[in-house]
Amino acid sequence: MRRTVKITLEKNPRAWYNLSMEKIAKFLKVSESAFKSVGKGEYDDIILPKRATVGSAGYDFYAPFAFTLSPKETVTVATGVRVKIKEGWVLQIFPRSGLGFKYRLTLNNTVGIIDSDYFYAENEGHIFIKMTNCGDTALTVEKGKAFAQGVFIPFGITEDDDCNSFRHGGMGSTDK
Repeated sequence: MRRTVKITLEKNPRAWYNLSMEKIAKFLKVSESAFKSVGKGEYDDIILPKRATVGSAGYDFYAPFAFTLSPKETVTVATGVRVKIKEGWVLQIFPRSGLGFKYRLTLNNTVGIIDSDYFYAENEGHIFIKMTNCGDTALTVEKGKAFAQGVFIPFGITEDDDCNSFRHGGMGSTDK
């Protein structure tokens, strides 16, 4: 029996990762009307985030349209993506490591935070990623290429937490 398991894992290393990882989220597209009201590009060109390897922590977000960022220029990408996340988890968004390193690409809010209740927001939980090229070289991202990554992180609450309100709006709505 052990030999069979060992052979299976050697032939399919993904099997070990699938056994040890908790499934806590699902990426979906926003509705076509929600995307077209704010997004550039074609709805059919939206690619749902995915990991590059079984050992990758980050889910790559793909550009639904090509863009070029000159030095000090900013772009907001309406990804066309939403995510349903299990309570107790958050999705954090970062630039792809290589783009941050080579071009000093940064998110304008440093780290994007996608709460589990954002899925139910009025904008369907549409994930927008606003970035600035802080470097001195122009950066071009082709349509369909990865430009950001999201990592799921568990979080806790304080012992005396008494929050009982619910989200109604989209981004930045929880302080209103």
